[in-house]
Amino acid sequence: MKPYEIIEHTADVGLRAQADSLAEAFSFLAKGMFDLITDESAIDDAHHFSVQLEAHDLEQLLVDWLSELLFLHETNEAVFSRFEIRIDEEAIVLSASVFGEPFDPGKHRLGMQIKAVTYHLLKVSGGPPYEVQVLFDI
Repeated sequence: MKPYEIIEHTADVGLRAQADSLAEAFSFLAKGMFDLITDESAIDDAHHFSVQLEAHDLEQLLVDWLSELLFLHETNEAVFSRFEIRIDEEAIVLSASVFGEPFDPGKHRLGMQIKAVTYHLLKVSGGPPYEVQVLFDI
């Protein structure tokens, strides 16, 4: 069973996840996003990127996190499957190591093209369990 669920929406697609920690919930949505883009189970941990983000609230941090991953995907033509995240909820700071490899059409199936992370129906609720939800413009 996947650690997230897909939210059906008229012109977009969304994801929802619950977890014992906020970092785990953010990781589940990242995995879900790349499962929409390609089959994330076929991605090796060949390359590493570091991500450092700071925001004014947790909702903005979630949008910035997924947007940064989308930016790394597009600019590096890479796909990711493993996310080691640390979140300081008080300071609203995220530090992450992201692992993946270049997209290879011979190895990775082409799924949805995600254009942007949206604020529509965005949700980050405290916990545990933490619940997070986001919609993507496709």
